[in-house]
Amino acid sequence: MTDVPPTEDPVPGLRRAPSLVLLNTGDGKGKSTAAMGVMIRAVAREWKVAVVQFLKSGDWATGEQKTAQRLGVDWWAIGDGFTWDSEDLEESAAIAQQAWSKAKEVILSGDYSLVILDEVTYPLTWGWIDLDEAITVITTRPDHVNIVLTGRDAPPELVDVADTVTEMRSVKHAFERGIRAKKGIDF
Repeated sequence: MTDVPPTEDPVPGLRRAPSLVLLNTGDGKGKSTAAMGVMIRAVAREWKVAVVQFLKSGDWATGEQKTAQRLGVDWWAIGDGFTWDSEDLEESAAIAQQAWSKAKEVILSGDYSLVILDEVTYPLTWGWIDLDEAITVITTRPDHVNIVLTGRDAPPELVDVADTVTEMRSVKHAFERGIRAKKGIDF
């Protein structure tokens, strides 16, 4: 092997930013899980943290939600579940708009150092939430408010305003072999 470890900083002259926008997108699993990892780091730094979920309802009682609430994270699960289970997509759209109203309020309040908008790309892509308004809220947020956005098929405009974009790629998943999501692993 000819590789040697680096002995000099590979990126000299880095600067600090008052806040960042992170976007986890792609067809692979782990987008929300990665956001929850950021949540844990933020709580460890004694930041005030909020999570707004756009598709999951409070009935799901995920492991992430249970843990976050024990840690003092403010959590709003404002969704009605998978769209294929919806009996009324117009009502689902209206619920997504309620979630966006809460998200906008939380972001613009300046009360939080980290705001996670879980699965927000879906209602943005479907036109349930005005994309231009979302971009404006994200780009004019208070300086100290960091935002993590998750979901597949992120609109290009969202990719453009994010500081860090990670695309999760599915290589293999148990679901593809007919295995249901597992408590403690998947939620």
